[in-house]
Amino acid sequence: MRIRFIINPVSGTGKQKGIENHINNHIKHDFEIVYTKSAGDATRLSKSAIYDGFDIVVAVGGDGTVNECVKSLINSNTALGVIPCGSGNGFAYHLGMKRDTKEAIKQLNNICIESIDSCTANGIPFVNVSGVGFDAHIAKLFSGLKERGFINYIKLILKELSYKPREYEITYDGRNKKVEAFLISFANASQYGNDAKISPIADIKDGLLDFVIVKSFPKWKIPLFLFKVAIGKVHLSKYVEIIQTEYMKINTTDTLVHLDGEPLITTNPLHIKLLPKTLKIAMPYGGK
Repeated sequence: MRIRFIINPVSGTGKQKGIENHINNHIKHDFEIVYTKSAGDATRLSKSAIYDGFDIVVAVGGDGTVNECVKSLINSNTALGVIPCGSGNGFAYHLGMKRDTKEAIKQLNNICIESIDSCTANGIPFVNVSGVGFDAHIAKLFSGLKERGFINYIKLILKELSYKPREYEITYDGRNKKVEAFLISFANASQYGNDAKISPIADIKDGLLDFVIVKSFPKWKIPLFLFKVAIGKVHLSKYVEIIQTEYMKINTTDTLVHLDGEPLITTNPLHIKLLPKTLKIAMPYGGK
């Protein structure tokens, strides 16, 4: 088995520092280590890994690095692995990867290869959680911070709670309706990161996307709402509606979205599609 490690040296909070030594000391397979230098490098390096015959590409970074790798690996025979070194690491944690970098690397010695679902928003791939509304607003602001990390992410959320709900028109399964929502998340996996589960019931192998509609709710209930997100119970809230389907069209005047945490201005309407079993994943035994 041949593995290419793609390390984003500026991802997240710097957990990837010294990771090359851990890889050299603990990986039992043949491997190569490469580093990204600018946006798009992980996509390019993943694509070349396919042509060079690597069995696995391991994204060493956050969900943004994972997303770049996914863009090349969809519908290929090269599997994606993840070492969580970003600010949130939602996809890695959903897969069952350890938070400790050295322990996560050791997990790669005992993995299984499975096929999971991937998704697109107006043709652009994503694999974890994406969305419109408040979380896209936060993603844009967070991307501009000099110092990232979980604490600064929470501070930003608390600072921006004056955000007003938007109106969206959604079409799915032959139905059409208007909703006023604080946010709409497109969840292939369960969480944003750091165990903040926006869709605890999401399954990356069920052939369905979870569209999580968070409706307007009283500001004094925000602490309770965030607590439910943290303990994986937000889907039980009366302010949350989850629609499971393969496709949804969203009409909105708000064209700011985030794809796996990365902000993007797109076009209206939004076409969100699930692509079943299109991505091979190297995951620990017993993972999701």
